Amino acid sequence: MKQLLLVFIYWIFLNSANAGTVDSISVYSNLMKKQVPVVVIKPTNYKKSEKNYPVVYLLHGFSGNQNQWLNDAPQLLESVDQLNIILVCPDGGFGSWYFDSPIDSTIRYESFITKDLVSYIDKYYKTIPNKSGRAITGLSMGGHGSLYLAIRHNELFGAAGSISGGVDFRPFPNKWDIKKSLGTIEEYPENWEKNTVINIVDSSLRGKTKIVMDCGTEDFFLTVNRNLHQKLLNHKIEHDYTERPGAHNKKFWGNAIDYQLMFFVKYFKSI
Repeated sequence: MKQLLLVFIYWIFLNSANAGTVDSISVYSNLMKKQVPVVVIKPTNYKKSEKNYPVVYLLHGFSGNQNQWLNDAPQLLESVDQLNIILVCPDGGFGSWYFDSPIDSTIRYESFITKDLVSYIDKYYKTIPNKSGRAITGLSMGGHGSLYLAIRHNELFGAAGSISGGVDFRPFPNKWDIKKSLGTIEEYPENWEKNTVINIVDSSLRGKTKIVMDCGTEDFFLTVNRNLHQKLLNHKIEHDYTERPGAHNKKFWGNAIDYQLMFFVKYFKSI
């Protein structure tokens, strides 16, 4: 029994020795006038290291929070050590879709992430404080948010991804609180047209941001992802696009993030 206990303790040590460390912090939003919870995952040797690390921002889905990524992809604790990166997971609100709402001043997550959060992380962590060391991705609502922010702020993010992303939410006018941020599609059609990812893609994006997209073949967002893929092709915008068996769930997200992180690390090393 004693030997079994020692073996178990040794197993725990081996499996925790190379796992990253987690900071649970809060960052003040100047426009929303509130503290926003953020999870930061750092490599194990972060404190001892003198190097600056590239950062990947991970955005959660509808009804999620800053803890969703660790819950859905616990291997991220090991990924930061294997890839020598920092991961930043902000709370993006229950259903914000990561833009600044034109009708509700309490929803200003575009400004929070691109102004308050990025500057805070670069100030208080050992980062590469420019787009060559910064990427962003997300799942579902966060997949929309990551591409939306990267396209509109390509001076900040050198690479961007989307996993099961709601990259065109116009076909879903009565779902996921979108009308709370934009108004109804019947009353405010211009808000819906201006703030959905597929409509802000044009040839001016060419060469500015490395893009990677994943979507499951059983996902209800598959059609809008295929449409965005085709629009990127039409504009000759280089990108990686993958469909694989899977649905809109954490099994797919937890698998896809491993591929996207490798894509981002390849980008970081190419600069």
